[in-house]
Amino acid sequence: QVQLVESGGGLVQAGGSLRLSCAASGRTFSMYAMGWFRQAPGKERAFVAAIRRSAGITYYADSVKGRFTISRDNAKNTVYLQMNSLKPEDTAVYYCAASTYSSAITSTDYNYWGQGTQVTVSS
Repeated sequence: QVQLVESGGGLVQAGGSLRLSCAASGRTFSMYAMGWFRQAPGKERAFVAAIRRSAGITYYADSVKGRFTISRDNAKNTVYLQMNSLKPEDTAVYYCAASTYSSAITSTDYNYWGQGTQVTVSS
């Protein structure tokens, strides 16, 4: 069982940056692939980024590639999402998720979810 708690969301102007954190409970954090998803009002939850257990391989949605960076610190049981050059279309609730599949990308691959943190980008 893994419990996930996101933090770091907020209101930022277009072009600005935010860093999301997701703290995981449990001693087996390093055994999970971790991902970030987002859901904008009226839209389905969408994949943003994922990182494998060993942190050596990452995946990104085309819409965030080059602007967002996912990373993890297994010693701190934490995964991060650094978001730069933010755009109004990045506005959404951002969710952290954990998966037992090493290359999880789709939401159905993920077993555990956080409650989400709101990111709002003003124009």
